[in-house]
Amino acid sequence: MSVRRSASLNLTGPCGARPTNLVVMGQEITDSRFAESAFAEFRRRLDVETGLLRDWMAQGRLRSDERRFGFEVEAWLIDADARPAAYNQAFLAALDDPLVVPELAQFNFEINSVPQRLEPGALDVMHDALAERWRHCEQAAATLGARPVLTGILPTVRSSDLSLDHMSPLQRYRAINEQVFRLRHGAPIELDIDGVEQLHHRHADVMLEAATTSLQIHVQVDADEAARAFNVCKMISAVTVGAAANSPYLFERQLWAETRIPLFEQAVDVGASDYSKRVTFGVRYAQDSILECFEANRTRYPVILPDLMDKPAEELAHLRLHNGTIWRWNRPLIGFDDAGRPHCRIEHRVIAAGPSPRDAIANCALFLGLFESFMRAPGPIESLLSFVVARDNFYAAARFGLDAPLRWVDGAVCTLRDLLASQLLDTAAGGLSAAGLGKAEVARWLDVIRGRVERNTTGADWQVAWIARHGRDFHGLVDAYVRHQADNTPVHEWSLT
Repeated sequence: MSVRRSASLNLTGPCGARPTNLVVMGQEITDSRFAESAFAEFRRRLDVETGLLRDWMAQGRLRSDERRFGFEVEAWLIDADARPAAYNQAFLAALDDPLVVPELAQFNFEINSVPQRLEPGALDVMHDALAERWRHCEQAAATLGARPVLTGILPTVRSSDLSLDHMSPLQRYRAINEQVFRLRHGAPIELDIDGVEQLHHRHADVMLEAATTSLQIHVQVDADEAARAFNVCKMISAVTVGAAANSPYLFERQLWAETRIPLFEQAVDVGASDYSKRVTFGVRYAQDSILECFEANRTRYPVILPDLMDKPAEELAHLRLHNGTIWRWNRPLIGFDDAGRPHCRIEHRVIAAGPSPRDAIANCALFLGLFESFMRAPGPIESLLSFVVARDNFYAAARFGLDAPLRWVDGAVCTLRDLLASQLLDTAAGGLSAAGLGKAEVARWLDVIRGRVERNTTGADWQVAWIARHGRDFHGLVDAYVRHQADNTPVHEWSLT
């Protein structure tokens, strides 16, 4: 649960180069407790900054002449017994990498990418950088007797691990916990997930969210096309969440193929209506402008982090901080480049972390290919797939993975596996090719997804198959998972040993 994008950070990248601000880390706040007057003043500043953004959009100031993309991927630290290891402060000190930062729990961390133009070689560059950084993570963790893991939900995590005792020591996390429970009037979180098995659980803090680790892809767009981009991301969310499913277990119960989805939605539930849920697929497509999302933020969502910053309104610091506390599965963001020019990007948040660095970049390729193809299609693309169908597809794919029955743009219903095999992998290839990527690079990354489809094996499928063969040995499952992950082979090639 990162409160990112509240302000630009002066980060130093590899070889002293400063990465452009497409993906930035969270900014710490000054306190975790706030006077009532702070909420009123924060809302006043939010009104001013939203009005300023409205003016900028009318003036055409949020222009983007090129497509850029980047990602954040969250991970776990585990000990020799395959249990969560709350060592992230020592781990980050040993690693000493400004692009690897703490997350909500002391056993989580996050890897940020340096953004790339979507052009020939971009996916290969992203993979090589991630694979190298992951090797460094393995080395740093080893000095502490720990191992890093890329997975959506760690199968060995227990409710007792998800406590305030294991929260990372940052004020923004404490503040979110306090404010969520203020809005809930102190009532505990009620977790209720009906899957292959059922899970009913009560929790006294927001630390359930620490169990949901993901791959979050950012794509920069021109403000004039941002509404369409936002809608396209919603349309393809069912495809990416199901094809990348990697979270079948929570507290040793088999639930959804991608249990992260209901878990995160319930973990920070403030008891609001569908129009103001903090984690949401939304209630409709954007109609005319991406500004609609920021207006909804201003009018529908109570402020939970009223940190008053001594910054000019032109930095939109309060608007960005508030937006960072609303975790839409597809979230519009406002950033600034090194020259201070504002831009818009969409953050696609539905994909689980893992199973391997190679799988992660293949997931990026699938998303980017479908995104480019739909963005380039003629006419109002939203007319081909209603919002209600896109939403229902999303939750079906999260629950059933490749077996999910989806209704697609031609009105026919078929499984996600068949839809990928018959048309969507070709659609994604066409989108990447239209963006200028070469045939060999496109095939190299989409063939990873094709292998999952042909072998009917996502990360979730592999985990379920391993347990079916070996019994409910979740420690053994994690050990086998980490061993295969270390080889950086895609999950559809993993054995069940």
